[in-house]
Amino acid sequence: MTGRLTRSALLSIALLASPMVPTTAAEQVSATGAYSGSGCGHADVLGFIRSNFQYKAENYLRSDITIADVFDIRQKRLELRDETRPVEREYCRATVLTSDGRKRPLWYLIERGWGFAGFGSNIEYCLSGLDPWYVHGAQCASVR
Repeated sequence: MTGRLTRSALLSIALLASPMVPTTAAEQVSATGAYSGSGCGHADVLGFIRSNFQYKAENYLRSDITIADVFDIRQKRLELRDETRPVEREYCRATVLTSDGRKRPLWYLIERGWGFAGFGSNIEYCLSGLDPWYVHGAQCASVR
């Protein structure tokens, strides 16, 4: 009984603490497992990328560059969760207009089922030309 209560409490805490990417009803996985939407253009995903990039630009690039606009958002590839892939991965591409007036390709990856204890999501992104240490490889190869 105590073990069941402990597991239930831990699950509740994990669900509350996990940074999940919200989805609308159209973006849910159906009962049959078919994916019916894209999170690439979701406002919370793009908001996270904007705010996180601003922090990294200020603290790592030592620049006041920001993302002014995001457009031409496309899903490039979707890897659904199955027996061989425990994490669902959605690869996305967009074009951003930065505060210096340049258009740059934005590559990003949304991983679902990647948070604490398999709950929650992770977002990795890369702006081509603004990854001086090649964290995501040459021309953002690891998130393409």
